[in-house]
Amino acid sequence: MKEKRQAAITISNRRARGIIGEKRFRETEKKNRVNQEIRVPEIRLVGADGEQIGVVAREEGLALAEQAELDLVEIAPFADPPVCRIMDYGKFLFQQNKKRQAAKKKQQQTQLKEVKFRPGTEEGDYQTKLRNIKKFLEQGNKTKVTLWFRGREMAHQDLGARLLKRVEADMEEIAKVEHMPRLEGRRLFMVLSPR
Repeated sequence: MKEKRQAAITISNRRARGIIGEKRFRETEKKNRVNQEIRVPEIRLVGADGEQIGVVAREEGLALAEQAELDLVEIAPFADPPVCRIMDYGKFLFQQNKKRQAAKKKQQQTQLKEVKFRPGTEEGDYQTKLRNIKKFLEQGNKTKVTLWFRGREMAHQDLGARLLKRVEADMEEIAKVEHMPRLEGRRLFMVLSPR
């Protein structure tokens, strides 16, 4: 008996999640009304080439769209009367999706990358880390340069400050210091941002 009840609960939970997921999807998807979905008696019609035809009956707009072998798409549903345009709806959706993807690419957020040094970092390692900093800055990311101190190294903070000044001087052409070197606990760090 318990097994059946458990199965029923599982199925209903899945259904509930599915319904909620569908609802969320429907809310994000903004759909234009097309052809027979347009229910208003009068529309303001824009032709396929962008010219204003004027206020016409819905049936007349549908007839003109059918004659041009295109779709009648409601562009501004809240206008009075609603604005409809004669166009290829599939092509319109493709262009909208392309615009959305382009906007998403432009919104790419800058990240904060981190490169860690030690007071005794050798020259070869220093050059490798410098190349990484340069690569991060060229990609448009801010870079946090961190210097870790261990044990007695805290007594020689001047070595760390000199190392950070050297990094700042080497990156002067492509980066500016956003946060000056600052000591927090056993770490001395500064933040570089691209010019």
